[in-house]
Amino acid sequence: MIEILEAGFVGLLLALSGTPLAIRVFRRRGYGQLIRDDGPEAHHTKRGTPTMGGTVIVVAGVAGYFAAHALTETAPTPSGLLVLALMTGLGAVGFVDDFIKIYKHRSLGLRSGAKLSGQLVVGAVFAVLVLRFPDSFDLTPADPSLSLVRDIGPSLGLIPFVIWIVVLIAAASNAVNLTDGLDGLATGPAILVLAAYVLIAFWQSRNDCTNGPMIARCEAMASPLDLAIVAAAAAGACMGFLWWNAPPAKIFMGDTGSLALGGVLAGLAVCTKTQLLLLVLGGLFVIVTASVIIQVGFFKMTGRRVFRMAPLQHHFELVGWTETTIVIRFWLVACLCVAAGLAIFLGYWAYA
Repeated sequence: MIEILEAGFVGLLLALSGTPLAIRVFRRRGYGQLIRDDGPEAHHTKRGTPTMGGTVIVVAGVAGYFAAHALTETAPTPSGLLVLALMTGLGAVGFVDDFIKIYKHRSLGLRSGAKLSGQLVVGAVFAVLVLRFPDSFDLTPADPSLSLVRDIGPSLGLIPFVIWIVVLIAAASNAVNLTDGLDGLATGPAILVLAAYVLIAFWQSRNDCTNGPMIARCEAMASPLDLAIVAAAAAGACMGFLWWNAPPAKIFMGDTGSLALGGVLAGLAVCTKTQLLLLVLGGLFVIVTASVIIQVGFFKMTGRRVFRMAPLQHHFELVGWTETTIVIRFWLVACLCVAAGLAIFLGYWAYA
């Protein structure tokens, strides 16, 4: 338990103190946000706000994880390292995207194909490696199966599993990216889902079959406690960043942060065997993504729009809601989704 608290505290402290430094450095170098001309008019006042703040989240999260292990003199595990590598790899893809926007002074960075290719490559490497590195109980960080609150159904086999995990990772990272359209809108829900994964992974560590044969309901897991440490470190980093990202934001996370956060959420879902449960825990991200799919699909079929603008948060802006109202109400929806996800998880194990 102490490792979880230390990881969260170090991640929080580093992000809280490091973000103002990043703001000064990015502002001095002119790393400011460029705003789309076809977006809501209220966003034009945000032009020039420092971006790429997700760099702070990634650095603080990784540092929090390793600091917790250093302070407790414990060794990192393949599970924790792979999830952190996924977060960092997708953060690097986002960083390139953000840097191109800034360098070329445009609101679009990487071409959609190049950006997706980067996500697919990082996701595929993670999906292959997560089936390797067995521990002393011959447990690998993940099993080649679908999962809800534990593995369900037969093994998918290597290729179908890799394809499924790549789709999950790309969907999660793009969903967070779409949600990151208002000050603090993506950071707050990400904290809530990460906090849920701290609880889930900690519960799994206390009810791990490898702890002994006397546990009535358990699941054989590879290093669930280390996954809780990863989630706590990332959550702490997001909390520190949110202090400066809350409306009115002093800095934006950019694609660097949104892709990295989607990656760490997907990685935790895979390694805690809660792949499908992520759809409930991250329900807000699913809703926002669905609004884009509905808007695009309906427009192609009929030439008309369902929403005034997609993603959904911009529709409510054009309806007349203030930015702070939208952010708080979306956070409330995120709370309900996380509560539902935890209820499903705990309810299953209570009545299994």
